[in-house]
Amino acid sequence: MHEPGNELHIVSEVSIPGGSVDYFLVSAKDGKIKDFVGIELQTLDTTGTVWPERQRLLKKLNVPRGDDGEDSDKSFGMNWKMTAKTILVQMHHKIHTFEYVNKKLVLVVQDKLLNYMSREFKFDHLHNPASIGNSMHLHAYRMNVQADRSYKLTMQSRLSTDADGIGLCLGLQAEARIELEQIIQALQAKISASTLFIPV
Repeated sequence: MHEPGNELHIVSEVSIPGGSVDYFLVSAKDGKIKDFVGIELQTLDTTGTVWPERQRLLKKLNVPRGDDGEDSDKSFGMNWKMTAKTILVQMHHKIHTFEYVNKKLVLVVQDKLLNYMSREFKFDHLHNPASIGNSMHLHAYRMNVQADRSYKLTMQSRLSTDADGIGLCLGLQAEARIELEQIIQALQAKISASTLFIPV
């Protein structure tokens, strides 16, 4: 367990059952690991290509370019759905390992991504604010403009849950219930007096 005075280490890209974890914040004393927390950072995926926009900016800034990509009409955008679904599936795989070893995993996202995820997935069961006892934590950050027009990264919210909760976010239990209902309906249609088991 972490104690004041322990050394803190940041270790990147560690493979665990369920995938690779971006970072670990490790507490060590006398060179021995005493505690750790996994940290995943999630950015947004894009669709299309940003190259034409890049080339238009370079042209506007009078920076030499090697092509005329600014003439392309190809567009780009944020792939909100794929980003959100992918990270939730990854967290669902990884959190089982963290729960098995009784440790925490923190997912760090942009506030706008968390807002999207909250609208598109089932998030009403998450603890808000986060509960220290949960194994899975979601921290959302936003960029705030300061008085001097600089930007500062600030925490917007902290949510938490566990492996079952991440499964609920993905609708895994709902899908299982639908499958169960389908099986029950199929069985219901086939049972009759002739299928009744009567022991001899």
